[in-house]
Amino acid sequence: MDKKNTLRAGALAAGTTLMMLLMTSPALALTRDDGDDPGPGLSVAETLGLFVVTPLVIFGVIAGLVMVLDKSRKQHA
Repeated sequence: MDKKNTLRAGALAAGTTLMMLLMTSPALALTRDDGDDPGPGLSVAETLGLFVVTPLVIFGVIAGLVMVLDKSRKQHA
């Protein structure tokens, strides 16, 4: 019974994702709108820094703060 529910949920998720991908139209991204003013593009290093390095640094800072400020550890005296 559990396997049947898992398969049903997976099929529903896959179907929903497929429908969303089919309904989006990337061809419309080529037409310019009034007031559209794109900026200069990003280099490869800027893109990796913005979308890879920055989230990893933020994750590391948050994980570090959680470990340092954790009060659930027993105090060793």
